[in-house]
Amino acid sequence: MRVLLQRVTSSQVTVEGNVVGSIGQGLNLLVGIAPTDTDAELAWMVKKCLNLRLFPAGEEGRFDRSVLEIGGELLVVSQFTLYGDATKGRRPSFAKAAPPTQAEQLYDQFVLLLRQSGLKVETGKFGAMMDVAIANDGPVTLWLSRENTHV
Repeated sequence: MRVLLQRVTSSQVTVEGNVVGSIGQGLNLLVGIAPTDTDAELAWMVKKCLNLRLFPAGEEGRFDRSVLEIGGELLVVSQFTLYGDATKGRRPSFAKAAPPTQAEQLYDQFVLLLRQSGLKVETGKFGAMMDVAIANDGPVTLWLSRENTHV
């Protein structure tokens, strides 16, 4: 599982001209699912995203507070292209991404686990062409990866 996490002042997803998800201060999570991902990868990633200290608590600007601690919001967007491999040729291969049916099921489970935090969690539309507007705060962007090594 791969997540490109961005601290944002706001973020929104539009599909066919309609806003389907919108948040204020919090985290934008672009999510890629691998065919080997299990509940263990989902649980690890949820815990990591919710508890990373990425928000400043004082004037020093140190990362002292998590999205949970500030009562922030989450926008979760599926993005199979996080598993794109462009090492050969000019067209990326997405062979390492989970097939759509499996990916959607795991993505939905990931969102459900995040919602159990009590925070506002918005989403894009799985499999749709989406316009994602991200007001990256900082900018703060982290690449998170958790691969199942027991396959």
